Order: sequence, then C-alpha cells, then structure tokens
Amino acid sequence: MHRVVLDSTKRLTLKHFILNQQFLNLYRHSIRASRGIKDPVTRKETLAWIRSEIERIPRLQDADLLEERLKVCRRELRQILPTLR
Repeated sequence: MHRVVLDSTKRLTLKHFILNQQFLNLYRHSIRASRGIKDPVTRKETLAWIRSEIERIPRLQDADLLEERLKVCRRELRQILPTLR
C-alpha cells in the first residue's frame, strides 16, 4: 500500500486516520473473503482489482469524499464477495 505524503500546509485530521484504518480493515477482510474463490487465476485477478481500488483512495484528501468512497467500496465488494460482511 502507498503512503500519502502531504506538505506541511495540509494536515490529516483524526477522521482521516479513522477512515484510513477502515480502508485497511476492508482490504484485509476482502483478502480473507477471497479465499472462497476456488479458481486461482480468478482469485489473483480479484485481489489485483481490490488492491487497485484501495490504492486509489489515499489520493483523496476530503474526508467526506473518503467516507463516500468507503461506502462504495464496501457495496462493490459485497456484490463480488458475498461472504464479506
């Protein structure tokens, strides 16, 4: 995962850190849920897609946009990985 480096004029709030942790948890749960995919090629492609979606997130700095993106990611992952809660 990539780390976001901000200059000294842009500070991350507590909400940013909480959302970041929620994204990491979502990523970990997605990896665990993908273990149910039997075909190794399909699982590898699914994991690559999940990782690319999650890696795009830190580029957003607006906490409200991050929160909305988290909701969208959860919804998409629930459709792809029904075992994800």
